[in-house]
Amino acid sequence: MTVTTDLVATWRHPRVILRQHLARGPSEPFVLSFLLIFLALAFIGQWPGAAREAFLAGESSASPRIIARAFAVLATIPLWYGLAALGHIVARAMGGQGTWYGARVALFWALACIGPLLLLQGLVSGMIGTGAALTLVTLLVGVAFLWLWSTLLHEAETG
Repeated sequence: MTVTTDLVATWRHPRVILRQHLARGPSEPFVLSFLLIFLALAFIGQWPGAAREAFLAGESSASPRIIARAFAVLATIPLWYGLAALGHIVARAMGGQGTWYGARVALFWALACIGPLLLLQGLVSGMIGTGAALTLVTLLVGVAFLWLWSTLLHEAETG
């Protein structure tokens, strides 16, 4: 299946899609591609907010703010690997039987799946700004991520 088809299908059948990804066999470039999809969408989702901030500050260009956000997004790569490891350690303590690789697939795929929600969050940030709407969308993104990651990690660790 294509990534976009899998992204949509994951919201209906997350366990099935994760099993399909794990059935491909271990491939670090494959897993890294999930993380890169998330990072690209997270970065693009930052553009409207950066543009709004630059406009409100009277700056002629949002480029410096966008470049700073690009470096910030790239700086999170080791943190995501650490979070995947922490998730695996916690799952192991609770009786999980999965692998380090499965924990990475679960986290990185969950991140890739919430990428489109980050684009929505970015639009709200850029068009409406801070307030109740942005708080609600941010909460929705956070809850969606936690639900999806916990579901996928549980599936990866039962293996």
